Amino acid sequence: MEPAINSDAVHRLIDEEARKSGLKELRTSNFKYLLRRLKKYKPGGGRLLDVGCAHGWFLEAACEDFDVVGLEPDMRIFNVTSAKGLPVVNGFFPDALNKEEVFDIIIFNDVFEHIPNANFILDSCRKHLKADGLLILNVPSSSGIFYRLAKLLQKCGACGFFERLWQKGLPSPHLHYFNDKNLCNLLEKNQFSIEKVGSLPALQLKGLYTRISYTGKMSVIYSLLIYVLVAVTLPVLRACSADIIYIFAKK
Repeated sequence: MEPAINSDAVHRLIDEEARKSGLKELRTSNFKYLLRRLKKYKPGGGRLLDVGCAHGWFLEAACEDFDVVGLEPDMRIFNVTSAKGLPVVNGFFPDALNKEEVFDIIIFNDVFEHIPNANFILDSCRKHLKADGLLILNVPSSSGIFYRLAKLLQKCGACGFFERLWQKGLPSPHLHYFNDKNLCNLLEKNQFSIEKVGSLPALQLKGLYTRISYTGKMSVIYSLLIYVLVAVTLPVLRACSADIIYIFAKK
């Protein structure tokens, strides 16, 4: 699965406005949670880089406490985010940065799992972080209940759910799936020290049907069936292994 972020053909598979609507409230809530914890590590603020900032929701939440800048490689989304007046640059990390640029914080929100060469990216993060810089990774987890269920269904011959988790055929598919153990090991091998590991909610009822149906690949009946199933079992799912993990790591 190769990324095709700026491919017109692949973008036609997605209703971006529906995707945006389905994700905004959950993502914004999670971002505020991360910021509350981040301010304990960086109470004096600092310069913050949001890699793959998309619609700029994290930038909007962080701009009162940090000097923020975002990178967004998808030209369509960049144009919309930039038009809101947010400080965003079009391009990929680290190529879109000046070589001498450094930051107090670099954060990847639902982005790190889409990047091919994880070791190269972590090395680049080290180069663009100050001596006491903080790296934050917020990623879906392969230890989560949804990933485990999808993998079980795939073994039974029902591959659709698993392929959807990997975002197969979408502009930027998942190229990796991490859990807290192997992601911590990867960071430590790249000379980062782990400061905090935690989890975030991956589901809420508001926007759920839109999230399920925004690619248009599933029939309405199938989408409704999944929605009802998830809605009914949501209290149980929330008590199971977390589907999103975050890690704070110091250079």
